Amino acid sequence: MGRITVRDLVEFAGKADSIVIADYDFAKAQDFADSLKDQRVSAVRVDVRNHDEAANALAGCKVIINSVQYQMNLDVMQIALRAGANYVDLGGLFHMTRRQMELHDEFKEKGLLAIIGMGAAPGITNILSRMGADELDQVTEIHTRVAGRDLSNYSWTPALPVSYSLQTILEEFSYQPAVFTKGKFTFVEPMSGNKPHRFPSPVGVQRPMHTLHSEVATLPLSFASKGVKEVTFKIAFDDEFLDRVRFLRDMGMASHEPVDIGGIKVSPISVVNKVAMAQGPAKMKGKPKQYEIVRAIVKGWSNPAQGKKTGTKKSKYTYILDCHTEGMPKWGVGTDINTGTPPAIAAMMIGRGEISDLGVIAPENCIHAKSFVRELARRKMTVEITRKRGWDVPV
Repeated sequence: MGRITVRDLVEFAGKADSIVIADYDFAKAQDFADSLKDQRVSAVRVDVRNHDEAANALAGCKVIINSVQYQMNLDVMQIALRAGANYVDLGGLFHMTRRQMELHDEFKEKGLLAIIGMGAAPGITNILSRMGADELDQVTEIHTRVAGRDLSNYSWTPALPVSYSLQTILEEFSYQPAVFTKGKFTFVEPMSGNKPHRFPSPVGVQRPMHTLHSEVATLPLSFASKGVKEVTFKIAFDDEFLDRVRFLRDMGMASHEPVDIGGIKVSPISVVNKVAMAQGPAKMKGKPKQYEIVRAIVKGWSNPAQGKKTGTKKSKYTYILDCHTEGMPKWGVGTDINTGTPPAIAAMMIGRGEISDLGVIAPENCIHAKSFVRELARRKMTVEITRKRGWDVPV
């Protein structure tokens, strides 16, 4: 995802901007920087566990975009505070997100902004939710859903294709997902709630399931004043992928508890993540045929469209907001573009002074939705909005 973010910055950032690739593996960062053949791009070695050293290495940066494993989000936020830089990340899997929110006052006091959860989900889901909520006087429910379909032809695929950290995926499959129901936070069984849900073609009917996600940490708070009582997140995975990850989980490979192997203690999840992330990329035959839809379903009350006269009876409405993604073949990127580019868009918005908020803030509370949607369109992603009377839309 970090590579996609950098590629987006190379394509869309200003000519006078500088782009620094910071990584623990300097050789890998330098190779990637060299491959881009752009004088604005440089590389630096950074260990995010060493806050002072990292802050010195990144001194002068306007925005730090964090693409490391989410357990290190607080480390990177501390680096941003010490470097005097704004901050953007891809999410914190609910619990980390809530811990990050506790740094709000520190960022605000330093005149800095930290946007937490700025990928596809969380990120695009949050902004779609804002767009729907803004059309309603009262909001009762917000449900975010993600599903895709890959019909590409491959000459070779890895045993377990992953586009982001397998560790995070295993944790999503293992930890109890948070839901906000009847006005309260609670937790349900992992991978539960996988009912059929119809998405637009070509994605079609999928079975998204509950997983632990950051949208549920922020949306109930962001729309509390509009009365929201129900907030959920679900995502659908390919059946074969689902079975393989479930197998690893059930075998104990999602455990963080160290096991002794020849006198060396290692956690199973670290081992399987290291092996999975070292797999080579899939080899595609022909053009990619991928499609993903990121969806928000927002239900609530509003005055009829024909007018909002005093005393007019309110009606029930459901807004369905879909972000359609096919990828960017000329970058060699498929539907992962909807996760890798939003943090770049947010960073450039900060750099251009389009966001004036300070503190630790969720995307739905600081990103101008219409401007963001225009930026998505420049990257071949489109947003479609449907309004329906009533609340009988399946979620």
